[in-house]
Amino acid sequence: MSPADIIDDLAARGLIHDSTDLVRLRERLAEGPIGVYAGFDPTADSLHVGNLVPLLLLRRFQQFGHRPVAVAGGATGMIGDPGGRSSERTLLDIATLDTNLAAITEQLRRLLDFSDGPTQARLVDNRAWTAPIGVLEFLRDVGKHITVNTMLAKDSVRNRVESDSGISFTEFSYMLLQANDFRHLHDTLDVELQVGGSDQWGNITAGIDLIRRTSGGHSFGLTVPLVTQADGSKFGKSVDGAVWLSAERTTPYAFYQYFVNTDDRDVERFLLQLTLIPVSEITGIMASHAESPERRSAQQELARAVTALVHGEQEAQRAAAASSGFTRSAAELSAADWVDLAASLPVIEVDDADLDVEILELLARHSVVGSKGEGRRLIAQKGISLNDTVVIEGQTLRREDLLADGWAMVRRGKKHRFLLRFRS
Repeated sequence: MSPADIIDDLAARGLIHDSTDLVRLRERLAEGPIGVYAGFDPTADSLHVGNLVPLLLLRRFQQFGHRPVAVAGGATGMIGDPGGRSSERTLLDIATLDTNLAAITEQLRRLLDFSDGPTQARLVDNRAWTAPIGVLEFLRDVGKHITVNTMLAKDSVRNRVESDSGISFTEFSYMLLQANDFRHLHDTLDVELQVGGSDQWGNITAGIDLIRRTSGGHSFGLTVPLVTQADGSKFGKSVDGAVWLSAERTTPYAFYQYFVNTDDRDVERFLLQLTLIPVSEITGIMASHAESPERRSAQQELARAVTALVHGEQEAQRAAAASSGFTRSAAELSAADWVDLAASLPVIEVDDADLDVEILELLARHSVVGSKGEGRRLIAQKGISLNDTVVIEGQTLRREDLLADGWAMVRRGKKHRFLLRFRS
């Protein structure tokens, strides 16, 4: 496997959106491994599934023998990228920024290989080299080489300038900070390629220009397309909000469920772009899927692969086992099956005082429904069930509803499930 083969792999996966001189980049890769970087700003205490494509892009380059550098944006995160937004970001205080930075740093470490060797990943914080620079020094050494005309020509800046809210000088300067990151990494870690989502194109090319103007060095940029869904809904959004890489924000089970419910029109593209499964194997997966699409085997492979990448193989297996439990009735589940489900699903503890209490009252008390009014509407729509049987108005929890040594399953809507665990 040649270091230059990464280009063919990315093309086969539909992962090349924009690039600078792709022919020359392929030639450079054929000469031997290079340093490649992508940045991730700590705007929250977790990355989300939308960050997976650029993050896995670093992992893909690593698989082909290159040296990945992940930049945790301690400096750029203080400013906020104007790209993709119609209004100014709320600036984070230092304590929140540090908390977020520590959390995403751990996630970056899980998805790249940091073991010793020629392709060992590096993790750096751009605050380390940005914070010591004084404002006058920055304006002279960076701002002098990038014209306002060039910055205004970038989509991320022009769109905000033309919007009703405009753009502050703070966010306007973001491009300069990211350009300086590329120059610093080029000079200190021999990084020749910056990668990112397609919304980062303007920032990437600004860094390439800065390197050329200050040292005469040659560097490259490559972006991947932003992930979209065929039905028009936003990728990475569930009914409960964003799908996060943090198990505290999005449980491994909920994470698995998001991908196992992927539309047939999206599943092959997601397998190609969100997993490390070889392209040839994905062809076989899709061929099997086409023979029996109702089995949703491609979606199951997608959910298993992505969950294993983010949360580990054991959590992926637990989530898959919990999902397979729903192909059987609650009455068919053994005590061990219930315990396995409890590792992935929310568990509500009940006791003797909860017996003969109206189920609606219990669900409202434990926030399974937002209010009794919402619960009544769901019951009227047959949207709540207990052990696979639709709940009716006024129904209470009875001792005989508890299965396999004290378990019961509540379903709200099509996808939300909760376990009741009775302890006398």
